[in-house]
Amino acid sequence: MRFVSLLIAFVISQMTVAQHRSQVWCPDNGDGTYTNPVLYADYSDPDVCAVGDDYYLTASSFNCIPGLPILHSKDLVNWEMIGYALQEQEPKEIFDKPQHGKGVWAPAIRYHKNEFYIYWGDPDLGIFMVKAKNPTGEWSKPVCVIAGKGMIDPCPLWDDDGRCFLVNGWANSRCGFNSVLSVRELSADGTRAISLPRIVFDGGQENHTSEGPKFYKRDGYYWIMNPAGGVEMGWQLAMRSKSPYGPYEWKRVMWQGNTNINGPHQGAWVHTVQGEDWFLHFNDKGPYGRVVYLQPVDWSSGWPMMGNHGVPYTKYRKPATSTPEASRVDNLQESDEFTDGLGLQWQWHANYHQFFGQPTAEGCYRLYTIEQPKDFKSLWDVPNLLLQKPTAPRFTATAKVRFASKEDGQYGGVVMMGRDYSALVICRQGDGFLLQRHTCMGADEEGTEIQQTLATLQPTECDTIPYSPAIYLDIYLRMTIKDGICVFSYSLDGKRFHAAGEPFSMRQGKWIGAKFGFVSACKSLKTNRGWLDVDWIRITK
Repeated sequence: MRFVSLLIAFVISQMTVAQHRSQVWCPDNGDGTYTNPVLYADYSDPDVCAVGDDYYLTASSFNCIPGLPILHSKDLVNWEMIGYALQEQEPKEIFDKPQHGKGVWAPAIRYHKNEFYIYWGDPDLGIFMVKAKNPTGEWSKPVCVIAGKGMIDPCPLWDDDGRCFLVNGWANSRCGFNSVLSVRELSADGTRAISLPRIVFDGGQENHTSEGPKFYKRDGYYWIMNPAGGVEMGWQLAMRSKSPYGPYEWKRVMWQGNTNINGPHQGAWVHTVQGEDWFLHFNDKGPYGRVVYLQPVDWSSGWPMMGNHGVPYTKYRKPATSTPEASRVDNLQESDEFTDGLGLQWQWHANYHQFFGQPTAEGCYRLYTIEQPKDFKSLWDVPNLLLQKPTAPRFTATAKVRFASKEDGQYGGVVMMGRDYSALVICRQGDGFLLQRHTCMGADEEGTEIQQTLATLQPTECDTIPYSPAIYLDIYLRMTIKDGICVFSYSLDGKRFHAAGEPFSMRQGKWIGAKFGFVSACKSLKTNRGWLDVDWIRITK
């Protein structure tokens, strides 16, 4: 009977694994092992806190809104999105417009006295904090803990006596120096500085570009774990001291070695209730952004050696768990039927405005054509791009849309966005539509968009009302992504797809990976807005 019970439990667990697997990426191998990366998506500068058997991850979101994503896991391998901690960035007069590469840098998430805290650095404004009792609930308004330029990558540590210390790095682009880490004391509630900063580590030439510190305490030592050497070719350091203010002795605890995992560093040490130690870090994947890896940590030498004696693993056994729920395989949201508004995978390029778009009672998401800036050169400056991160190196994204236009020059469609971008759009001309590719190289350096007309299409339907009539086109738009190359196609019946221009090489954005989604805009607004109704988008192999 025991054998039968075990067999039934195994079958159920495998059915659960199959039911929740992503169609395009799943790190859980279903046999007690995982394959890195555990998140093949741009969750840059990840940090994690453990609360019992639950793990919560946040990451840099820069100018994208909502920001400060919150992911949850039961086993550190399978992650699901559960919300965001930041719904709007302030000051609004700045962040209502795209501010590429600015905003939220390298946050740290901590659990203290039954509350979750997230600290982050805005390199232009200072160090900020939000908190919440429930990570899926409403987070507080941001508190400016320390105002000023140049401070980045903050992390708090509440000591055994209740005192709070904060470590941070420095952005050379804002203050003229970097590679040093500073510690200061905060008020016990973590809301303000009560001491001046003190440099506790200078990476110099040997550990240049020291940044992204995380603060911990273990066995009477204060520990700072931080990356050095730069994103692409760097390594991970661990430092310890008997005082939060140092001096610190240091050791390299992870590096690339003979793997293809370049620059393995910057992340979170996690000690589980099962007594295991793990480290989540990022690896730069170019147009896919900074994806997340998981490594075991061995403290037997007195130092947290990561991976296989400092060299990262590609495949390893899963962390031990104590709950049946941990056998469930969760994955990031990808497809969206828009039956209940927007899925959690979507972000805007600037603070959301209700004119950007709204869900409809018919189960679509409507994106209105927003007027381009008068000095328009490219979509780099357009705020209402609705985008999500790629979650695998290869996938196909197909969207069923209806475009409604009320005047010439209104357009809408799909876009692969980055420093270079390309979009497949429907643009009204007279009583019909043009199928076009809008492409810009060097959008971040004021490159100018080039438009190419591929076909002329007749409307599916036309209004007969006398006031502000619209013409409509029902169409399927597709992007097929393979190892950084995006191929566009379209269909009028959802069955036969036709190529739409040349393949496009994806390119990352400003500190983020390339993102894909929807655009709806117009050259000028003379009468009424048009709109793009997105019925669904489905992500498949």
